[in-house]
Amino acid sequence: MQVSVETTSPIERRITIQVPAAEIDEAVNARLKDTAKNVRLNGFRQGHVPMAVVRQRYGQDARDEVVSEVMRERYVRAITEEGLNPAGFPKIEPSINESGQDLEFVAVMEIYPQIELASIEGTDIERPVVAVSDADVEEMIDTLRKQNAAWEEVDAAAADGDQVTIDFQGYIDDEPFEGGSAEGHSLVIGSNSFIPGFEEQLIGAKAGDEKSLQVTFPDDYQAEHLAGKEATFNVKVHKVSRQTLPEVDAEFIERFGVEDGDQEKFRAEIKKNMTREAAQAIDNRVKQQVLDALKEVNEIPVPSALVQQETDGMKRQAAQQFGLGEDFDVSQLPNELFEEQAKGRVQVGLLLAEVIKANELDADDDAIRAKVAELAEQYQDPDEVVSYYMGNEELKTQVKSAILEEKAVAKLLEQTNIKDIEMSYQQALAAAQQQAEQDEGAEEGEQASA
Repeated sequence: MQVSVETTSPIERRITIQVPAAEIDEAVNARLKDTAKNVRLNGFRQGHVPMAVVRQRYGQDARDEVVSEVMRERYVRAITEEGLNPAGFPKIEPSINESGQDLEFVAVMEIYPQIELASIEGTDIERPVVAVSDADVEEMIDTLRKQNAAWEEVDAAAADGDQVTIDFQGYIDDEPFEGGSAEGHSLVIGSNSFIPGFEEQLIGAKAGDEKSLQVTFPDDYQAEHLAGKEATFNVKVHKVSRQTLPEVDAEFIERFGVEDGDQEKFRAEIKKNMTREAAQAIDNRVKQQVLDALKEVNEIPVPSALVQQETDGMKRQAAQQFGLGEDFDVSQLPNELFEEQAKGRVQVGLLLAEVIKANELDADDDAIRAKVAELAEQYQDPDEVVSYYMGNEELKTQVKSAILEEKAVAKLLEQTNIKDIEMSYQQALAAAQQQAEQDEGAEEGEQASA
């Protein structure tokens, strides 16, 4: 076997492989002899069909099978001998495939990039410092009360925060438009779930009132045929309802897992959960800054096969998130929606793998168990969660990957200048959300410019 490797890009290789004709012919003959043992043809007993007849009828099929098998086997041998690390499957095509001639075929493949990590030394990282206050806890309790509030009909004018039950019909240039009507719709004033200006004009309305509302659709409205258009909505108000907040009593507290309804335990549990949530927000914000810096100084070629794998995974996640069903064909979702973000994820994954390798980072079963125990604290039976994870190799692998990523980020963080910034609980969560939106927007912008 003769092998030549051509570098066509930093991550693409074109391998030309030649196999002597005698090897192919010998393998084809052996295949035909095996075939002849089971051939049934009129006028011949099984196993006694002349080889000339067998070759004429089955020769091409036998050669196709042999060539296909030889190409796969020799490709694997060639990349092993050449020390190539493929990323995904190759494209293999024969270039010379004639009886009596040496077989020649070409395999085009992508390999994992060779990475020489550039340091993020000197990068400025902002790290929020958050202390959950008693006022934060009380605000969270108020939020929980609102989430569990009941709506009671009132004989009063609608105010901000009230719920109105309405019928409405929208018109543009005196013509009804599709999607512009509903009956018995419940709308919370101030929820900003309707077109700007719609909800505000319902303040002061009472049950039985009929109102004509003038609004303008935003220029960036999702339905392009309505964007920027002026519209009139005829609205009939059926009822006005107001929230009745539950008392923070034992019955209310028991809903959140504090079985004895103790007030102090309830507040302590809320503070514990908020502290954990704040810590996660801080870690995520710091991690994102580190990863952004790592990507910025390490522009590396990314194998398209890995990007496609990540894209397919993101499609499946999206289908699951939007409840499209297990039978939904995710190939219907366009790659363009996911590719840029998938490329960024693959780039980060390759760089972190290099950080892990360079620093010989690892996580044993004790570390995995400790991490699972930490994650399990928020569940009712933590020990059961730990046992389940530790008995499942796939889940253990996922946790190990998360630990190694944390260790890699911590190692990178040693190269940076960390500036602590005091924030409230709400500010920390808002900053983390803003960071996530900025990263998503940046990826969308990169995709649009591409």
